[in-house]
Amino acid sequence: MGKPTGFIEYNRSEFEAEEVKERIKHFNEFHTPLPIEQQKCQAARCMECGVPFCQSGMMIGGMMSGCPLSNLIPEWNDLLYRGCYEQAYDRLRKTNNFPEFTSRVCPALCEKACTCGANGDAVTVRSNEYTIVERAYREKKKKPCPPVVRTGKKIAVIGSGPSGLAAADQLNKRGHSVTVFERSDRVGGLLMYGIPNMKLEKHIIERRIEIMKAEGIEFRTECDIGNNVSAKEIMENYDRVILACGASEPRDIKVPGREAKGIHFAVEFLKSTTKALLDNNMQDGTYISAKDKSVIVIGGGDTGNDCVGTSIRHGAKSVMQLEMMPKLPDERSESNPWPEYPRVCKTDYGQQEAIEVYGHDPREYQTTVKEFLSDKEGNLTGAVLVKLNAEKDPQSGRMMMKPAEGSEYTVEADLVLIAAGFLGAQNYVAEAFGVERNARGNIAAEKGSHQTNIEKVFTCGDMHIGQSLVVRAISEGRNAAKETDKSLMGYTNL
Repeated sequence: MGKPTGFIEYNRSEFEAEEVKERIKHFNEFHTPLPIEQQKCQAARCMECGVPFCQSGMMIGGMMSGCPLSNLIPEWNDLLYRGCYEQAYDRLRKTNNFPEFTSRVCPALCEKACTCGANGDAVTVRSNEYTIVERAYREKKKKPCPPVVRTGKKIAVIGSGPSGLAAADQLNKRGHSVTVFERSDRVGGLLMYGIPNMKLEKHIIERRIEIMKAEGIEFRTECDIGNNVSAKEIMENYDRVILACGASEPRDIKVPGREAKGIHFAVEFLKSTTKALLDNNMQDGTYISAKDKSVIVIGGGDTGNDCVGTSIRHGAKSVMQLEMMPKLPDERSESNPWPEYPRVCKTDYGQQEAIEVYGHDPREYQTTVKEFLSDKEGNLTGAVLVKLNAEKDPQSGRMMMKPAEGSEYTVEADLVLIAAGFLGAQNYVAEAFGVERNARGNIAAEKGSHQTNIEKVFTCGDMHIGQSLVVRAISEGRNAAKETDKSLMGYTNL
């Protein structure tokens, strides 16, 4: 695949990022794609490695290695290199319903498992994917293709995040009549309100939704099943139901002073910014503002980083990001060999921006909050932080992060954003449909299955496997659609 000597002849070249001082003035995507001839050279770096780990999608060392969708990466890299753009897009869409999303927000598990990356720089798989799909849109190759024949079966998909959309897209292609229910005012779920504009501009989602509507999928917004819409009504009117509501129960920080005004969950903060941006270009002050505030972000993952980048764009006075765990090494350790996912320190766009704006890395490792401080009116004024040490728990034998005695110190804070992960699906949806939960708070299903304890009800995405990646959510949606289709028709060709 690709040019046999391409990985020797061409160096890795990535999309150029806009200068920090310029990009923090807006909320738009800030990377400039390479000219097509240069991108073809990047595709040419894909080598005939024999075993393409990039598309393996398997668990190694407890982490996913390669693409969970098993994208046909060497094939469309080769087609891009040869200038066969339409054929490249055809191969891409065989396994991925939404390459316009994954080419923007995926952490590129494929690149981490690329054979070129074992002893050098990996192939730019994600930017190759971006080039293929965006060219397809530009050249009108991505257009509605409604099914020729309808089966007469009706399916309700609850939730319009990446897993729900993938399930809906697959089942509609099969000829079933699909209705997607979304509790928010806009379709997209996590894609719309959980991921900032800088990573995924919302017209990209709307562009894809319009195609899905033209293909026959019905979208109903502001339908909160279990609250303003009855689950009983859904069960009576549809042949199958797929629950794809995400793992949206946030993990809280339960310490003294938690009730202070100015403490918010990360998704609440990010959603308020995106909604205000879309509704009125942030002119009416309806969002949670970080302007001129000392901000503390609790959590070191992608969502925490998004909070850092968003706070900087608001005009925050300062930003501190707390991470409970020690700093990861800058290079792979011997115990973390390729093609395992690299457990290394990643400095993402928000942290890069904080370093340039404030002059230092915002992250404080092995640190958590011991207490929140407030004034007489209950407004947040600061936080007492404490350092953590790794200690072996005598009962379980696991390493636990324990407070270091006498390490407390106080910092100023006007706004705290909790990005400490999620505990599973929200209770009321599960209760409304009568589906069982597992010990992790997710909807229960047999291993390798998406069928719940209720015959007509299936589940997928974060609601099924817990908080994960967009690319895994799409894979979940596709697999749930296949299982749902088989239960309806007795066989499946999905």
